[in-house]
Amino acid sequence: MNHSTLSSFIWSVADLLRGDFKQSEYGKVILPFTVLRRLDCVLEATKPAVLVELDAKQQAGLNPEPFLLRKAGQSFYNTSPLDMKKLMGDQDHIRENLYSYVQSFSPAVRDIFERFDFHTLVDRLAKSDLLYQVTEKFAQIDLHPDVVSNSQMGLVFEELIRKFAEISNETAGEHFTPREVIRLMVNLLFIEDDDVLSKPGVVRTIYDPTAGTGGMLSIAGEYLDEHNPEARLTMFGQELNDESYAICKADMLIKGQDVANIMPGNTLSDDGHLHKKFDYMLSNPPFGVEWKKVESVIRKEHEQQGFNGRFGPGLPRVSDGSLLFLLHLVNKMRPAAEGGSRFGIVLNGSPLFTGGAGSGESEIRRYVLENDLVEAIIGLPTDMFYNTGISTYVWILSNRKPEARRGYVQLIDASGMWQKMRKSLGNKRREMSDAHIAEVTRLFGEFQEGEQNDRPVSRIFKNADFGYRTITVERPLRDAAGKIVLGEKGKLKGKPQSDSSLRDTENVPLSEDVESYFKREVLPHAPDAWIAQDKTKVGYEIPFNRHFYVFQPPRPLAEIDAELKQCTDRILTMIAGLSA
Repeated sequence: MNHSTLSSFIWSVADLLRGDFKQSEYGKVILPFTVLRRLDCVLEATKPAVLVELDAKQQAGLNPEPFLLRKAGQSFYNTSPLDMKKLMGDQDHIRENLYSYVQSFSPAVRDIFERFDFHTLVDRLAKSDLLYQVTEKFAQIDLHPDVVSNSQMGLVFEELIRKFAEISNETAGEHFTPREVIRLMVNLLFIEDDDVLSKPGVVRTIYDPTAGTGGMLSIAGEYLDEHNPEARLTMFGQELNDESYAICKADMLIKGQDVANIMPGNTLSDDGHLHKKFDYMLSNPPFGVEWKKVESVIRKEHEQQGFNGRFGPGLPRVSDGSLLFLLHLVNKMRPAAEGGSRFGIVLNGSPLFTGGAGSGESEIRRYVLENDLVEAIIGLPTDMFYNTGISTYVWILSNRKPEARRGYVQLIDASGMWQKMRKSLGNKRREMSDAHIAEVTRLFGEFQEGEQNDRPVSRIFKNADFGYRTITVERPLRDAAGKIVLGEKGKLKGKPQSDSSLRDTENVPLSEDVESYFKREVLPHAPDAWIAQDKTKVGYEIPFNRHFYVFQPPRPLAEIDAELKQCTDRILTMIAGLSA
């Protein structure tokens, strides 16, 4: 069965919970039992051999752990003679036996169930006389990897979390990213490294600071496995939400990854991978989420460590912390001399232009553009994410740009590349097909300007094209007679005093000489004006939509008049009918 049918079948357990659990609590039962059944099925074939090996090594007085891992053929094991089907044979002791079974897993798996607060959950189900029924229901579901692949299992988890979030009024988008968006990002991440990644035995690291249930890491691993089965991608991540963390960790365990690389906690305030650098990185941080709770820690790092820390270039406003994640990833880039890094991050429109010259946001943009880190920004279709319909953008950054890209940024408008979904999922009504993903990947790979249907879809700019100077234009203060008031002391003695009510600012492109601009644009309208040189600031913004705007001339007036006349004639006819 496909992942949607399977997740619906699993979700049917909710019928048993109705009345004893609130709707918002269904997921807290269903998710951990799904993980438990998956692990149970994965270990099923090797369980007898593990038990024999355990007995032999205990009798020999040896530490059995490395031997058990080898016999299990996984990076985890279970030493209980029980499994979920055997638990069904003793209804009277289901609670004690289930505890014992879960406690017999290796330490990394026990931590997963602690994150789910499984012990408390089992107690509550037992008190409601539901524990046996729920366990029995899951014991009947076949989640063996031969039946449900790892990628299908990931989709099942995502579908369950989405349903859980919908009935809990939570934001499903905080836990995972649509698969086609991840596939696009992974394509863009690896396309320039195909030669390197195709070599036998190549090992690379990938990191997601907002790992969710591990979807980004998993798809990156699948991509590399398809293109070069001999390559290995070592995965690292961090996740704040305990349930998402538990699922991600379980997924990584089954894939044979070192789960010590998946850390819990808040990436911004407590970096779980301090001082580590990575080859590739992916992230979909929460959109427009404030960082007030961790403000003191972040400000302390910014002020005390400066560019030796993660947030040297500046801090965005407290109402939106997404650019903090961008800075975090920049800090995690492997130095260019050691091979460099490339990363992709999903952001909303705000980081492109919010904040004037000198603001935290502008300074962050200035840092990544002046250091030539931005390779491309891709505008995605709206209605692509589960919890929002707003415009979203994928930024691709690298400190090892190919020669042709150095000094340039490519903007790709993929907002029109979508197809309607047969069934909406939350706010997600559109999806990108494989053909759309291939087209964006081609545009990126070719690194050329291009059009589709007489509309630009790829444009290339110099880094400096996004920069400007904000100059402050002053006008003299005049007395009642209209005479210019001069300063009487200090540096301003004998000089015209400025009139703050007439003060204005102008944005001058970096590519243009300030004095020439001032003479051309300001002095003809205000001959007495001057520039306050000490107030000039450099700013950067990326007005993405403006660069893809295509002027549509208005319809002829005669056509509009004829349409209005038809409309008024229809209204007059209706009024006449009412008064008859």
